[in-house]
Amino acid sequence: MEDWIDLRTQVQKTIDSLVGSGREVGVQIAAYLDGRLIVNAVSGLADASTGNKVTPDTPFHSFCTAGKALTSACVHVLAEQGKIDYDLRIADVWPEYARHGKGGTTLRHVLTHSAGVPQLPSYTMPEDFLDWDRMCRTIAMSAPLWEPGTQQGYHAWTYGWLVGETVRRATGRALSWVLSEDIARPLHAERELFFGVPDKIPLSHLARLTDRNWSASLDTLSENLPNFEKIAPAGVRPEATLANRRDILRTDIPASGTASAKGLARMYAALMGEVDGVRLISAERLRQITGVATHGPDWSFGGDFPKALGYGLDVDGRRCGWAGMGGSLAGMYPELNLSVACLKNHLGTNDGDPMEGVAELIRSTVANTPVTTG
Repeated sequence: MEDWIDLRTQVQKTIDSLVGSGREVGVQIAAYLDGRLIVNAVSGLADASTGNKVTPDTPFHSFCTAGKALTSACVHVLAEQGKIDYDLRIADVWPEYARHGKGGTTLRHVLTHSAGVPQLPSYTMPEDFLDWDRMCRTIAMSAPLWEPGTQQGYHAWTYGWLVGETVRRATGRALSWVLSEDIARPLHAERELFFGVPDKIPLSHLARLTDRNWSASLDTLSENLPNFEKIAPAGVRPEATLANRRDILRTDIPASGTASAKGLARMYAALMGEVDGVRLISAERLRQITGVATHGPDWSFGGDFPKALGYGLDVDGRRCGWAGMGGSLAGMYPELNLSVACLKNHLGTNDGDPMEGVAELIRSTVANTPVTTG
């Protein structure tokens, strides 16, 4: 069986070079193939202010890369257990949500970012995010910007509360509880996968985010995308300053999350097949959730942004997962039974997408390596 030593060496050299050149501060890479960890590489500093080094277990706050991945996985695990249905009408369990003609909105609409409520009030501030009930009331009172299901638009922040409150009302369980008990614990990743960081995890153990050019890039998005300020108001832009706040890190905000690369890759691997005897969903459900569900222009970002059921799809449709704000990414390649997670703490863009390069190195190496038997 291939031992992947050469691949691990290439990945390590690549991320050491990124850190050594100053392009990155800290990097964490993990990959699972057929349920087995084949890459687990780190480089650089988790926190440049303290000198703490990145370890394989260092949690990174990774916005959508972690948050939406974990949120969607919770739904699919509950659906596999028969405790929730994708076609559940949200208003059937959350009656207040029916306001302004939203009564026909289903959980499937939310998972495909076609629910029509990606917007937040322009005056939204971080302190609002600390109050779960307030955010749910705000979303329930919102008028849809389009008839649910008729178009799609990335629900950058609202996705987490839409899914989370629906799950809470339908099952009586908080999304963080589902994540902890039904995903993280079986996978022995309790200290590597979470929304709000639990009190048992010192925040000093986390990677601290820094800004390369991400804040300036958000300014550019605001100037050039007419709907960007509606999905990410100025007070709650997904940038390092927000993510490093202690109160934000400790709060369940399921559109974003904190995880290690190994934990994310392990979770995606367990969606595709067994990992140390644990499989989260069936092969039939995997096919159902990874196919193209929506395509065409995205209201929030413009351009074609195809989506599966709870995940984004890369340009060629091979990777199903999320590439998050600032350059991190994680996802699965079902045809290869391969999962990859690439996390970083120096937020940037327009720099050649180095994490995409690492992910492609892993994918292409696996895809081009002959399968051996015996």
